[in-house]
Amino acid sequence: MMNIDITFPLCVQTLSPTETEEVGAALANAMMTDKTLPRFVALYGDLGVGKTAFTRGFASVLSPESLVRSPTFTLVNEYRNKATKTSLFHFDMYRIDSEDDLYSMGFDDYPDRGICIAEWCEKIPYALPLHYLRVTITKNNADTPDSREIRIERI
Repeated sequence: MMNIDITFPLCVQTLSPTETEEVGAALANAMMTDKTLPRFVALYGDLGVGKTAFTRGFASVLSPESLVRSPTFTLVNEYRNKATKTSLFHFDMYRIDSEDDLYSMGFDDYPDRGICIAEWCEKIPYALPLHYLRVTITKNNADTPDSREIRIERI
């Protein structure tokens, strides 16, 4: 188990999907403790780099009973914490091609309804809120396939 102190900017090395999930959980815990942190998490990274694993860890804190899957075809999944009545909205922007696509799904209304975490934010730079947490995940060692660098910044 990793001991992660969330300070910004943060750069963490992980060696497994489980450790990537732990970083996501640590960020969610920080957001629950510090209500001044932005309620939008923008994820950046190539295909298969661990964005959904990070989100799984994040959701394990905010909605522990939820089964997290990438919303590639549905575009957004809602994970609701029954005890706190808090919603986590998990977006996959991979298939978004225009502002019209975002408008038709009601994207602008989600941040007012709960906490948002969005994969593939490279596709929607024009739609990100003024303040958000940017999480960039990169593979950092060709000899260790599960090695990742996770950088978290407050924008």
